[in-house]
Amino acid sequence: METTKETAERASRSWLASLPVIARTLFWVVLIIGFLEQVYGGAGLASKRTELLHQFELQRHSRVIAMIHRQDTMQLFGVPVSKSIGIEDSEAVLRAIRLTPPDQPIDFILHTPGGLVLATEQIAHALIEHRGKVTVFVPHYAMSGGTLLALTASELVMDPNAVLGPVDPQLGPVPAASIVKVLDLKRPAQVSDEMLVMADVAQKARAQVTTFVEDILSKHMPKDRAATLATTLSEGRWTHDYPITVEAARQMGLSVSTEMPGAIYELMDLYPQAGEGRPSVMYVPLPRTGSGGGQQSGGRQSAPAGSGGEAVPSR
Repeated sequence: METTKETAERASRSWLASLPVIARTLFWVVLIIGFLEQVYGGAGLASKRTELLHQFELQRHSRVIAMIHRQDTMQLFGVPVSKSIGIEDSEAVLRAIRLTPPDQPIDFILHTPGGLVLATEQIAHALIEHRGKVTVFVPHYAMSGGTLLALTASELVMDPNAVLGPVDPQLGPVPAASIVKVLDLKRPAQVSDEMLVMADVAQKARAQVTTFVEDILSKHMPKDRAATLATTLSEGRWTHDYPITVEAARQMGLSVSTEMPGAIYELMDLYPQAGEGRPSVMYVPLPRTGSGGGQQSGGRQSAPAGSGGEAVPSR
């Protein structure tokens, strides 16, 4: 007869032998669940975004275009992924503008760290040439190339705490202005040929960006003011992530409204930032009324903190 101890030992060995099978099964279950969440969860969010944009268009009788780039914590197989303005964005925005009647207003919702110069300038040129009113909404930030797009607006609407940024070009991770400054600190014989070439490209990039920004601004302000502001924003006097607040933008001569429609905030909620499974910010929402639009229930909720790569050259 088998003793109780022997039976327990046999059951334990059987359990240990089955652990690899259980682990593999759990792995595939988790993988399949994650895949289904990506497919069906993403489709649900896309449907909600489309419906909200459609309702906003009906309210304002406009073409609504949203360019929202999330970054920082999003990962793909453990590798950080960031988004910025690229050629695919410019193709999509230009297509949307082409499909818009010339006199119909455009509402451009913008949340981006910037991106490729070519793509940004293509979008900016199309917006500034559109006959209808162009309103740019910045609910959180529009840095670098995003600021250039904001400058095309007939009306610029920012959250009271939103920021813009300088538009000085970057050559890879290095500001063009800093590369040019090397030649002010060293004689040409003291630097490499590669640095001399980079300095030449950097100087051209600064001149090109300044000219383009001046052309954009001259559509909305006198030419002398446009030239001064273009130089201020593109010469590299600040670091590239320097925040230009609503107050600072107004002091520079930009006309900025802070009457942000509530629908814009609702749209941003539909672009959740990928996180680590739990929110880093907790709060109890209070009822909200006024120009921000809508009322919000006072139930206990939590919300993750979210925000939203530079190309060569970029801004």
